[in-house]
Amino acid sequence: MVTLLRALRPLFRRLWRHSLTTNMSYPATIKAVGITKTGGVEVIENLELPFPTVKPTDILIKVEWAGVNFIDTYHRSGLYTVQQSPLPIAKEAAGIILELPSDPAVLESADFKSRGFKKGGRVAIDRVGSLQEYIAADWNTTVYSVPDDISTRTAAAALLQGLTALAQVSEAYDVKKGDNVLIHTIAGGVGLLHAQLAKARGATVIGTTSTPEKAEIAKAHGADHVIIYKQENTVDRVLELTNGKGVEVIYDGVGRTTFDDDFKMIKRKGTIVAFGNASGAVDPVNLFRLVAKNVKLLRPTLTNYTVTLEERNHYSAELWKLVSSGALKINIHTEYPFTAEGVQQAQTDLTTGKTTGKLLIKVSA
Repeated sequence: MVTLLRALRPLFRRLWRHSLTTNMSYPATIKAVGITKTGGVEVIENLELPFPTVKPTDILIKVEWAGVNFIDTYHRSGLYTVQQSPLPIAKEAAGIILELPSDPAVLESADFKSRGFKKGGRVAIDRVGSLQEYIAADWNTTVYSVPDDISTRTAAAALLQGLTALAQVSEAYDVKKGDNVLIHTIAGGVGLLHAQLAKARGATVIGTTSTPEKAEIAKAHGADHVIIYKQENTVDRVLELTNGKGVEVIYDGVGRTTFDDDFKMIKRKGTIVAFGNASGAVDPVNLFRLVAKNVKLLRPTLTNYTVTLEERNHYSAELWKLVSSGALKINIHTEYPFTAEGVQQAQTDLTTGKTTGKLLIKVSA
């Protein structure tokens, strides 16, 4: 009997999702978790918000999962300013499409049809303020249809960090066969994806992490050498591994505590991709620091790699193809409840280095 029920579970889930999209009346208010002021994790609270206003160009989404990312902590602390209050404190979510745009011109357009949206279909979204039960989002923004063979749980875990890593190994620096690549905090969510993508391109992957256990996880995801920075001198070890030349590219999501040493480990004409502030924001940089080795320095953001429809379609198609095929493994560390306490714990665990891979909030799945 138990085996039969398990076998029928996918059918029950599909029927439930179908019921959501047929003859449904929507509530006047919805649950969210977020902030009304900036500060420590204690400012995160349970919120009750009006049901979102749905414009003719909008897709209405029932959220099932939300991703936890360092950018959420930057919004919560005030490091990044957001002109929205109350602010549901997540920038990434995935769920089910309840309603398509009501504008006939949108539905008939070739651009809309290229996005693959369908009522009852899976979708993922990259948008500030996504930790809420329902989202209304313009179809022509950073909202992405998800293939039927990828769950909303996996999509929420893959979207933001997957697109970030893909864009960075393609555009911030085009990783090539034979390159030496250094990835800070390689056992984290983005780091594990960077490692897999760089290794697939034929690079030698060097990473930093805090414990032997995390080092083993990184090696299982493509890292050739992992430096345990609490036990080894990172600069000396990188130069030893590269015969004193340094690496072609450094992907640095840590920020303040690693940035200065990046200049000691980068190769002449190399590229430093400084994309995060996990240890704090980097101080303003004197451009003359780049002169000694003709270094290229970037501070990229994902949103500037997904501005156009063509960019969004390109990167999302590549990401889902890699995930579907198993070429890109998505590692989920922990799921947390959709409560203020759950989100507080998730952000605490993320910022204190207790996790590997991705953290998720289970909203309604």
